[in-house]
Amino acid sequence: MSDGQQLLRRPEPEASINPATPGRDTHLPPARVIDLSAWPERLESTRAGLLLVLPDLATLDLPDLVKQAGYPGTRIIPAISWVLTLLALKLTRTRRVSHVDDLIADPAAALLTGMAALPKKSALTSYSYRLAHDHQQRFLAALDTTMIAHGLATSDQAIFDLDFHAVMHWGHDPVLEKHYVPKRSQRARSVLTFFAQDTDTHNLVYANADTSKATQARELIAFCDHWASASGHDPAMLIMDQKVTTHRVLGELDARGVKFLTLRMRSPALLRHINALPTAAYKTITLDRPGPHNKPRVHEDPHTTLTDYPATVRQLIVTGLGREAPTVIITNDTTSTTRELVSRYARRMTIDQRLAEIIRAFCADALSSTVNLNVDLDIMLTVLAQALLAALRARLPGYATITPDVIQRRFLETPGTITTTSQTITVRLERRAYTPVLRAAQLPTNTPIPWLGNRTISYQLD
Repeated sequence: MSDGQQLLRRPEPEASINPATPGRDTHLPPARVIDLSAWPERLESTRAGLLLVLPDLATLDLPDLVKQAGYPGTRIIPAISWVLTLLALKLTRTRRVSHVDDLIADPAAALLTGMAALPKKSALTSYSYRLAHDHQQRFLAALDTTMIAHGLATSDQAIFDLDFHAVMHWGHDPVLEKHYVPKRSQRARSVLTFFAQDTDTHNLVYANADTSKATQARELIAFCDHWASASGHDPAMLIMDQKVTTHRVLGELDARGVKFLTLRMRSPALLRHINALPTAAYKTITLDRPGPHNKPRVHEDPHTTLTDYPATVRQLIVTGLGREAPTVIITNDTTSTTRELVSRYARRMTIDQRLAEIIRAFCADALSSTVNLNVDLDIMLTVLAQALLAALRARLPGYATITPDVIQRRFLETPGTITTTSQTITVRLERRAYTPVLRAAQLPTNTPIPWLGNRTISYQLD
């Protein structure tokens, strides 16, 4: 450093409104419900595309879902605004509740939530402390009924992929159990979450973070009860890997009339049986999927006994699916063809990837609490956010298989101008590379939004 040059000084404490945090202006407006009669007629937003989800929120009748769930409100903030504020964090890829300050000045977030000024991080964090697991379960039951009615979930076929996901905690809280975390390839303290995904639409229909080692084997029974209450009947089939449940619980499924398709652990005795099979014992089938592993070879044992299972199961020993060791599938489905069963499980192998895409897009791995019930609310919001983007994606030509984070980046983060009148809200989105996709999407027009005074929302494209 040459003579006469000095380092810039840090901001003086006097420069801050709050002397406890010198150099930072931490004065934020208090949370309050939006008064659209005093709202500016025209505002610019860097996230005007966030309002693309409003028609589907209205179609799903979010106010009624919140009412059925029994979510509490406060003297200042109604229950629906609490839920919408937390949902806005999911839709904008805001990793943690503590980052809500990034949305406070955005008019699109204000209109989405019905709040002129959003609740702050401490209020949002403590909101989950007022809830119980039953709130999330009632919300998901009401949501699934609505999703079935609008084609976002199937009722007749009712085949679901089930899986667990451990949300890792970056601490050492002894309250949390240790579960295997695939991303770390080790057991670590985490919250074990359970997901059910519709195999036809690939949409999440159920999630639960209130699980433990003692209860995880019966999660699929809890899901059957949930789906029966939402749709009026049990699932037709559940597809899972061998770690989801036990043979005893599979016997309960069979007694209930629910079909299952899962893997069997390869014990030393089973491996000896497989190695003793002659080549002629296998038959080649052709799967309807691209790639080099579409002609596996299968040996079928129609009457195989299992420990703690009251009957026999159908066992398929499959080679040529891209794995070094044979895949051993067991099922109580005696009517489907061998090809159908292997195809269903081969499709199930992609659930880990699809689940990882959803978790990444909605920051479900950002564990902010060591209490399972607090994470439970976050996981429920992940199901709702995924359903909204699935509804939007269905309108976008060519986007049927696009991941949620692409929808967020290309469309929800589009800047624009919001014009508000006494009867309408018009969102004019700026021209971007993917604007032609929105032009072809035939976005809904004149949809009334209940929590915005039933003003109708419509969209314009530059």
